[in-house]
Amino acid sequence: MARYDAEHVGAVPWLLSGPALLVFVALLLVPLLLTAVLSLNLFSDTEGVLPTYSLGNYLEVFKDGYFHDIFLRTGGLALAVTVLCVLLGVPETIIIARMAPRWRSLFLLVVLGPLLISVVVRTLGWAILLGNNGLINDALQALGITDQPVKMLFTQLGVIIALTHVLVPFMVIAVWATLQRLDLQVEWAGLSLGASRLTVFRRIILPQIMPGILSGSIIVFALAASAFATPAIIGGRRLKVVATAAYDEFLGTLNWPLGAAIAMLLLVANLIIILGCSKLAERRFKQVFE
Repeated sequence: MARYDAEHVGAVPWLLSGPALLVFVALLLVPLLLTAVLSLNLFSDTEGVLPTYSLGNYLEVFKDGYFHDIFLRTGGLALAVTVLCVLLGVPETIIIARMAPRWRSLFLLVVLGPLLISVVVRTLGWAILLGNNGLINDALQALGITDQPVKMLFTQLGVIIALTHVLVPFMVIAVWATLQRLDLQVEWAGLSLGASRLTVFRRIILPQIMPGILSGSIIVFALAASAFATPAIIGGRRLKVVATAAYDEFLGTLNWPLGAAIAMLLLVANLIIILGCSKLAERRFKQVFE
C-alpha cells in the first residue's frame, strides 16, 4: 500500500504541471522546431522556399562580413546595456531598500511603473527626447555645453540609452528579490568591527546579492540582444541588429530560410554566452550559490 501511494504521489506533480507543459511545448518548442527546420530549406528568388535541405543559409551567415558586423554590434550593444543596468540598477535598488516603508513603496512604483507602458510608446518618447530638436539637445544648448545639436537619434548611443531605460527595471526586480533575504545584522556587525562602508559592501553585501545581479544580467542581456522595437525605432534602418536583420529577411526579401537561420544563430549565441557566464560566476562565487 505504501509503495502504491508513493507511486501516485510521484505522479501528482506531473499531472498538475501537465497543462502548463503542453502550453510550453505548443507555444515555444514546436515553433522553435519549425523555425530550425525552415532554416535548413533552400530559397529561390523565383520559386520561394524549396523542399531541399542544406546548411547553405548558415554558411552564408558565417561567410558574409555583413552579418559578422551585425552580430558583433548586437553583442556589444547588449553588453553595454547590461553593464549600465548593473551600474544603475544595483545602487538604485539598495537605496530604495534602505528607505522608509512609505517612500520605499512609492519609489519602487516609480521604477517599475514603466513596465506597465508599452515598450513602443516608451521608445517613441525617447525618439522625441533624443532628436536634434528634442528636449535633451535643447537643454545642452541652453546650458552652453554644446553649440549645435548632438546626433543621438539613429546612433548606437541612442539605442543603448533607450534600451537601458527599458530594461533597468528587470535588474531592479532581480536584485530586489535577493536583497529581501539579506541579513542586516551581518552588515551592522561589519561596521561595528571597524570596517568601512565600502569594505562592507564589497565583502558582505555584494557577494550576497551576486545571484540577483547574475540573474538580472542574464535577463537584461537576453532581452537586449533580441530587442527589435527599440533598435528599429531609435537606430533606424541603417543601424542593423540581429533582430532587425531577421525581420528584413522575412518581410523584406521574403527569404524566410535565411531569416530563420539568423534567428536560430541568435538563440544559440545567447544560450552559449548566458550559460558560459553563469558557470563562470558560479565558480567565482561558489559559496554564495551553494
